[in-house]
Amino acid sequence: MLDTRMRALLGPALEAAGQRLAGAGVPPAALTAAGWAAGAGACAATALRAWPVALGLWLANRLLDGLDGPTARAGAPTDAGGFLDIVADFSVYAGIILGLAVAVPGARLACVALLTAYYISGTAFLALSSLAERRRQRLGDNRSLRFVGGLAEGTETIAVYVLLFLYPQYATVIVWAFTAVVAITAAQRIVTGLRLLRSPARAGSAGIPAAAAGGGRQHHGAAPAAHQEPAA
Repeated sequence: MLDTRMRALLGPALEAAGQRLAGAGVPPAALTAAGWAAGAGACAATALRAWPVALGLWLANRLLDGLDGPTARAGAPTDAGGFLDIVADFSVYAGIILGLAVAVPGARLACVALLTAYYISGTAFLALSSLAERRRQRLGDNRSLRFVGGLAEGTETIAVYVLLFLYPQYATVIVWAFTAVVAITAAQRIVTGLRLLRSPARAGSAGIPAAAAGGGRQHHGAAPAAHQEPAA
């Protein structure tokens, strides 16, 4: 819900930083890998109840995720980079909730419910992105995948995880509340998908690969702050 505003706010600074990193020869893939490593560290720190460490690593993960895309666009972006970026994001989002379930036994049922909501929302997001590309239908923005928004997006996910690290004693309440938000987002994406797929596909789109259809995306990663994801 807030991603568009955050991209407008942080986009220019991140694009400028990406250009400087590209000019210095920093590979976008290295930023994606470093971001994933920081995210994996946040997952482990969460399981160990090292909340300040988890918070710092989570914010580092989000910063690096915001930089890999602009760095790729300043050089020679690839679809492989965008693919790795979204896989890294999804794994960290889920891993932190898994770590929370280990750290806070009372929140385990809420964590299972949230992961289920993530699964449904992510499935709708990825399937709709793929089908929209094949049908050459406009959806979302021009990142590696065709993103469709919702009540819970990347910005909301960042905020909720920060709250979890700052107030782990309220983890159960926070996770249940976010589960409801993600479930609403999943429903929004399903409704959007049905509406899109019931409309006629653009002429000549059937069976044409994305690149040949003119819809292929070469951007490396998510736009500023967070896409995504996913949670979303």
